[in-house]
Amino acid sequence: MDELDSAIVNRLQGGFPLVDRPFEAVASELGLAEENLIARVHGLLDARVLTRFGPMYQVERMGGAFSLAAMRVPREDFDRVAAIVNAAPEVAHNYEREHDYNMWFVLAAERPEGIDRAIARIERETGLPVLNLPKLREFFVELKFNVAAA
Repeated sequence: MDELDSAIVNRLQGGFPLVDRPFEAVASELGLAEENLIARVHGLLDARVLTRFGPMYQVERMGGAFSLAAMRVPREDFDRVAAIVNAAPEVAHNYEREHDYNMWFVLAAERPEGIDRAIARIERETGLPVLNLPKLREFFVELKFNVAAA
C-alpha cells in the first residue's frame, strides 16, 4: 500500500457520506477524481487488502436475525465440513480457531426462524452438532485502525 491507499483506508473507516455521489464527496476530500477513488477501492479489494467494503445493517430492525455458531470438527474432516458450512447462504463468514470448538461462523437470516433452519440443515449435512450462540445484548465498539503505508 502506498500513502494514497493508506489515506483512503483511513478515511473510509470514518463513515461514508449519505449524499447522491458519496465516492465523489470522499474523492474531493482526498484530492482525487471520483473514478480514481473507485478504482483504488476495487484494487484494494482485488488485492485482498480490504476483504469487504459496504454498509453494516442492524438486521434485527429489519425483521431478520444474526447468530454466532460453533462446531467441534475433527481435524481430518475440517475441509469437508468447512465446504458444507460455507455453501450455506446464511453463513456470513467462517473461521478456524485453536479451541475444542474449532470452527466458528456467523449466520444471518431474513427471519429469526431461518437461523434454526440453517443450523438444522448444517447439522444434517455434516453429521455434527452446532452450538448456537445468539446475541442476547448488543454492544457497540467502534474499532478503527490507523493504517500507514508499507
